[in-house]
Amino acid sequence: MRSALVLNASYEPLSVVPARRAACLVLDDKAEVVEHDGTLIRSESLAVPNPLVIRLLYMVKVPYHRRTALSRRAIFARDNHRCQYCGAEADSIDHVMPRSRGGQHCWENVAAACRRCNLYKRDRTPDEAGMRLTQSPHAPRESAWVTVAVTRVPEAWKPYLARAS
Repeated sequence: MRSALVLNASYEPLSVVPARRAACLVLDDKAEVVEHDGTLIRSESLAVPNPLVIRLLYMVKVPYHRRTALSRRAIFARDNHRCQYCGAEADSIDHVMPRSRGGQHCWENVAAACRRCNLYKRDRTPDEAGMRLTQSPHAPRESAWVTVAVTRVPEAWKPYLARAS
């Protein structure tokens, strides 16, 4: 299913919704189409461009800073699906400080890893296992929630997401 990026009246990214929901917001005169894919959503009496990016016609107050939820998909997206020890394709999650030794399940303590490195490291720290992280684990940028919401960020969204970074 296609998705659409929803922008606040100030062009700040707010969320990602199904394209059908975006079309409903446009039809209800709550939003305008900023970018479309060239196809039309048709009914018996009208045709609406299939939206890729919409902008709300009114300002919505966002009371909090959105933070990307910690999930397997989000960790792989942050680490570009690469093992943080050897650079191979990652297929598992590793706790840098093992949970069995008091390590927390938080952004700063998890890294994508390949099965080989994860099994080799076991319940040891990277220093004890003689392994080195290619980059330190960290919480992703505020706008990373978009990358997690869709598998591939459409080109039409990138100019609007660059403003938010």
